Amino acid sequence: WKSKVGEVEKAVEHAIKSGYRHIDCAAAYGNEKEVGAAIKSAGVPRSELFITSKLWNSKHHPDDVEGACKETLADLGLDYLDLYLIHWPIAFERGDNKFPKNEDGTVRYDVDTHPTTTWLAMEKLVEKGLVKSIGVSNFNSAQIADILEKGKIKPVTNQVECHPYLNQSRLLKFCAEKDITLTAYSPLGSPDRPWAKPDDVKLLDDEKIKAMAAKYNKTPAQCVLRWQTQRGVIAIPKSVTPSRIVENSALFDFELTADEMAEMDGFDCNGRLVIPMMNGKPRDGAHPHFPFNIEF
Repeated sequence: WKSKVGEVEKAVEHAIKSGYRHIDCAAAYGNEKEVGAAIKSAGVPRSELFITSKLWNSKHHPDDVEGACKETLADLGLDYLDLYLIHWPIAFERGDNKFPKNEDGTVRYDVDTHPTTTWLAMEKLVEKGLVKSIGVSNFNSAQIADILEKGKIKPVTNQVECHPYLNQSRLLKFCAEKDITLTAYSPLGSPDRPWAKPDDVKLLDDEKIKAMAAKYNKTPAQCVLRWQTQRGVIAIPKSVTPSRIVENSALFDFELTADEMAEMDGFDCNGRLVIPMMNGKPRDGAHPHFPFNIEF
């Protein structure tokens, strides 16, 4: 996500050669062919890799799900995915245009396809051997509960924005009770998000986190990622910088104390940073399946 054309192949190849095995992809990122080339050139057996991708919003109709998955597999050069997620519970108008727009610039939605209906089509991908596991992304507790009630296969994970400003503790607890893992995207507060303002608070510049990092001779990013790991959250930090790719995985030679974990928990302010906006409002806020209209 957010990576420039040409950066991705080098970054993914470097990550795999540095020991990473979980690669998080999505059709919407527009770079799965680059990821596929990196997987091929890295020279690691497919069986050792864990490749995730995501179904985009314009492919929610049950008749479109398998075709979208097969397109992702072709772009990645793979026979199967280890994990396939519904990227958002919000369906856009069907078609190959990833962002269908009205004349006024608003998104053209499909409000009739329910996310659980899409989920039932995802289950068929498992039955056909195209994917090993399926999950969701950006779903709230009610949307997950509906899947659990009506589906045959339980989501293995819910991938959501999660960092100290938005620690998702209630959603984490809900998912844990259902034996569903939580995966954290933007675990470092997405400092390179395109819409960030110069005066926005920067998580990794916080003095408390910097002091914690100094104590362990680690970076603020490593302390934040260690906090996620200790609380049982799967963190997927994004970087195309070789040194940071290596740094982000060097988390297993230190441990935060209970007080430090509590201090990191205390940063929470429901500070959601990654939400598509339009005219100062959430772009998809009026969609019936917009996930952030309830507490968690």
